Amino acid sequence: MPRVKFFEPLFRPFAAWLRPLALASLVANVALIVTGAAVRLTDSGLGCPTWPRCTDESYTTTAAMGVHGVIEFGNRLLTFVLVGLAVACFFGALGHKPRRRSLIWLSVAVGFGIPMQGVVGGITVLTHLNPWVVGLHFLLSIALITVAYAFWRRIDEGDGAPAPLVPAPIRALGLLTTLASLSVVAVGVIVTGSGPHSGDRGAKRNGLDPAAISQVHADLVFLLVGLSVALWFALRAVQAPPAAVRAALTLVVVELAQGLIGFVQYFTHLPVILVAAHMLGAGLVWTATLAVLWSLRERPVLSPTAAATTAPAQEPVPAA
Repeated sequence: MPRVKFFEPLFRPFAAWLRPLALASLVANVALIVTGAAVRLTDSGLGCPTWPRCTDESYTTTAAMGVHGVIEFGNRLLTFVLVGLAVACFFGALGHKPRRRSLIWLSVAVGFGIPMQGVVGGITVLTHLNPWVVGLHFLLSIALITVAYAFWRRIDEGDGAPAPLVPAPIRALGLLTTLASLSVVAVGVIVTGSGPHSGDRGAKRNGLDPAAISQVHADLVFLLVGLSVALWFALRAVQAPPAAVRAALTLVVVELAQGLIGFVQYFTHLPVILVAAHMLGAGLVWTATLAVLWSLRERPVLSPTAAATTAPAQEPVPAA
């Protein structure tokens, strides 16, 4: 503890900006999906043909690699932005008063997830854009968004046990909606692996029939929209907190917009601008899903007595 207290003046400015820093970290992790899409849609997946270097001789792109090298290397640079935000959030969690272990551990989870994401990104390059590894790379982004969202929301929550705000059947419906949303995202990744935008003209596809897997994806989307609409009506029927009703309605609107983009891109033969918008939409649908899940419960602030029983023992202060 003394060492941490010694650095507390350094942590205070980060603690004062902890909420916007956490939001920036969340937004940046969603943005990583968009920049990754730009790499794939411009055939720049092997713009840097090796990893961790960009070439065998250089860690940075060279003029000979052209625009593809710039795009791929630019996506790699975003990792350093994410790391910087994660470190700032960690410092902010350490400087938060009162200091909360939940915030510290969530900030650590975000921080460790980013280099893991970078390693998987490197493996995608070393495996020449294997579509299953590329899919794992995307799903890790979804996992990072989840942890970053939890960190952002936890700042305004207490450390008490989660208390439900709606009846158990509606919580079950919310969980089922969340599972359907995750399934839509996962199958969407498989659809992408069967399509034409591989990230490089020589990259292999997963070998699945694009029409068949797209139909499975569309069926899951209809299921998700149906569950989300049902959840919205159910929340209104039981007079759930307004924040929960708004979150469910927002999810329905985002899903409908995402579904419209998906259908238009399919019937217009996957133009890159719509594919990029659909990739962004996947991140937004998942974030909106998390917002619904969070709105169905609350974490009360622990009383000073309860907090004292869970806090680490303080070192005795020498008598004057």
